[in-house]
Amino acid sequence: MRATLDFLLHDWLHVESLTARPRFADHSIETFASVLDTCERIAREKFAPFNRLADTEEPRFDGERVHLPQATYAAMAAYVESGMLAAMQDYEHGGMQLPCVVEMAGNAFFSKASVAMGGYAMLTSGNASLLMAHGTPQQVETFAKNEFAGRWFGTMCLSEPQAGSSLSDVATRAVPDGAEFEHDALGPRYRLRGNKMWISGGEHEITENIVHLVLAKIPGPDGKLQPGVKGISLFIVPKWLVHADGTLTGERNDVALAGLNHKLGYRGTTNTLLNFGEGRFKVNGQAGAVGYLVGQPGEGLKCMFHMMNEARIGVGLGAVMLGYAGYEASLDYAKQRPQGRPLSAGGKNSAAPQVAIVEHADIKRMLLAQKAYVEGGLALELYCARLVDEQQTGTPDARVEAGRLLELLTPIAKSWPSEWCLEANSLAIQVHGGYGYTRDFPVEQYWRDNRLNMIHEGTHGIQALDLLGRKVLMDDGQGLRLLATRINGTIAHAGQVRGLAEHGNALARALQHVGAATKAAWASGNPLDALANATPYLQAFGHVVLAWLWLDVALAAQRGLDAGDARGTDFHRGKLAAARYFFRYELPKIDAWLAVVETRDTTCRDTDPDWF
Repeated sequence: MRATLDFLLHDWLHVESLTARPRFADHSIETFASVLDTCERIAREKFAPFNRLADTEEPRFDGERVHLPQATYAAMAAYVESGMLAAMQDYEHGGMQLPCVVEMAGNAFFSKASVAMGGYAMLTSGNASLLMAHGTPQQVETFAKNEFAGRWFGTMCLSEPQAGSSLSDVATRAVPDGAEFEHDALGPRYRLRGNKMWISGGEHEITENIVHLVLAKIPGPDGKLQPGVKGISLFIVPKWLVHADGTLTGERNDVALAGLNHKLGYRGTTNTLLNFGEGRFKVNGQAGAVGYLVGQPGEGLKCMFHMMNEARIGVGLGAVMLGYAGYEASLDYAKQRPQGRPLSAGGKNSAAPQVAIVEHADIKRMLLAQKAYVEGGLALELYCARLVDEQQTGTPDARVEAGRLLELLTPIAKSWPSEWCLEANSLAIQVHGGYGYTRDFPVEQYWRDNRLNMIHEGTHGIQALDLLGRKVLMDDGQGLRLLATRINGTIAHAGQVRGLAEHGNALARALQHVGAATKAAWASGNPLDALANATPYLQAFGHVVLAWLWLDVALAAQRGLDAGDARGTDFHRGKLAAARYFFRYELPKIDAWLAVVETRDTTCRDTDPDWF
């Protein structure tokens, strides 16, 4: 994996060019490599050996405390010590001022070694980053800095038992906490009552405190909650109450663990149902969890999207690396497992020596598919991270373009790896045969862990509605046109390269098809017509994006091959083979997906529930 990561960072994305920018001037190729070396070592020593342990000894609640394997504490301590929680932050906030793309590359090692154990860090970093963007200076000082330092961990509390993805139905209430507490140093103070479901990292004792970011509605003058998402506000609700200087008051907030959710996979991260304000831990003799308003009332969802979008790219990276882990395991197995004889040797001639299964065409098909999915997915996530760097440090025009592309690609960055790197895990099991279905090999756990990624941080269907219903239409379609311009630039370059022009022509046809389907979907002007087939549209759109990235990566691979790069011809030819596989086996799928979009097919929409 490291060779591919270095290739994508340097030969494809040219991250060393970022060191010419003032923010990253203290860095070099050597410091970037040192960061990756450190992350790779910690992941290898503290995470990977205990991934199975975190799965089999899942979190346990005894009615008072949540128990985790000691290895989880040691792994998170090592992660905190590495400084990666604040890797992108300013020096003054304890950060390293690393480019986002390098931070993501470093975190890839942890996601691959044990995505569940690393989940606490992803949530904490996103939580603190939201506060950096939307919190008051005091909230940053008290909460964000302590999270970046690893003293406290954080969560995001959106979903409720009766309202999963439907945030407009959030029923958690927040009322002002009386005149004497209404405005203290940490911001306007409220009392929250309600329940939050599926809260990862919601209870543990890895750190001394947990900072919950909670969506809730402030009642109007009539005491009623405003319907829809416009009434949602955002609150900081710490597990233990704190003074403004960051010291704990010693008083437990009215946040109680109602129970743990027992999951198919991803078991190393606690997943909880939390009760806010049930009165188990009364503050000043009153029930109600104390929370501090972040931003303005009614703008909670706007603030939370800062963390949600960051989390969606993190989910995509986690899906990629689980797929990558399965790919490497199945490749190793295929090279060692003897079975069958080549057709060229008579096929059924039992006297002929067996060959490793990697010699069989169908095994190569499954390995190529995995390679295309996971390496393409890694390119996607790194490209999105590179857009973040451009958005933060580029020229004014480059910032605008990066922002538009990132908005458009975020649903793809979350959904595409969640679907296709899960398929890679399924193929890894298949390569192992019956052994893959046993717990003697790790590939079954990789599949179980990865199955969550199509669900959390916005299901596949939610991402599809976001893409076709909002993102491709934003700013009168400027983001879509910008993406098409980038894709056409790659197609033009490929047209000058022997062996890649064919792929460029195929991509041009696919891009045109997506554009036509987008117009056809909205031709009636009725959202019910357009969005009934949003998920096939998402799948087709994602495959076109990945075909573009694979073509761009293939151009870099061809340059390396022509230049006699020290990594060798096998390395570069492997990249070209994966690109060829994607164009010949995967890209043709989009025609079937887009057919129902273009015709605004009503099969699914018009099916009566009673027919099931």
